[in-house]
Amino acid sequence: MNTQGKVFKYPDNVDTDVIIPARYLNTPNAQELALHCMEDIDKAFVKKVEKGDVIVAGWNFGCGSSREHAPLVIKTCGTGCVIAKSFARIFYRNAINIGLPILECEEAADEINANDEVSVDFDTGIITDITTGKTYKAQPFPPFIQNIIKAGGLLKSLKEAENK
Repeated sequence: MNTQGKVFKYPDNVDTDVIIPARYLNTPNAQELALHCMEDIDKAFVKKVEKGDVIVAGWNFGCGSSREHAPLVIKTCGTGCVIAKSFARIFYRNAINIGLPILECEEAADEINANDEVSVDFDTGIITDITTGKTYKAQPFPPFIQNIIKAGGLLKSLKEAENK
């Protein structure tokens, strides 16, 4: 599994209230919620993001409340992956549960710039900054977690397993 796209770069401690402000959580519709993704930190994000684009951030991405809506809206916007120095643990688990690919790589998060073109190979953990030609190595998920992400989330993965 791979993704390739333009980078949106964010600082440390981007919390779930910034990813999807609580004032919009009155709808269960993921498409509607996604219209407000990142708007409190980057109003242009939802207008510019394209399928496969990559969010690169600092430490503790997804801190704050435990709402599953945060990784869901990032995925629903078409974001192909989030690369960060670290993730809040509940965000990390929620991302896997809904099938949002994430990778921790401090060096990549430090060196990759906004608007760079990046490709990610989830099987190997290789992140390539196409703009600079530099590659980075993140720890890939084990195959069973990669299968959850490829299926589109934990529940879809369980349904696939039942059907086999």
